[in-house]
Amino acid sequence: MKRNILTLLALTAVTCGCSIYHVNSEDVSTDYYPSKRLASDVVYLEDVNKAHTVIGYVTVNTERRWTIDDVLDKMKREAAILGGDAITSISTNATGTWQRLPAQDVFGNAYVRANFSCTVVVFN
Repeated sequence: MKRNILTLLALTAVTCGCSIYHVNSEDVSTDYYPSKRLASDVVYLEDVNKAHTVIGYVTVNTERRWTIDDVLDKMKREAAILGGDAITSISTNATGTWQRLPAQDVFGNAYVRANFSCTVVVFN
């Protein structure tokens, strides 16, 4: 019995540090854009003032506790794969059941997982 409790505690301690995220991208362009070598080749811009074309969208689904810097790294990596020059228009929202709760004013920030979305652009 003591052994089972210790095993359960050890398993709980190991799995509590896990962080699960899911990255999804959508390529909306019919043109080919070669992938970037590094995620650092992709920049984040709040406002895009140059002529540009939207080539895709990236969504990162993760725990709400992640910092925006962690999420930006994942977004930039996926945007580099798509061949983007920049990401912009970052938004976040709750996922799944949390969006459908009737008392949103009470449970507004109680969600555990969040979707972070951005637009991937290339400059013309």
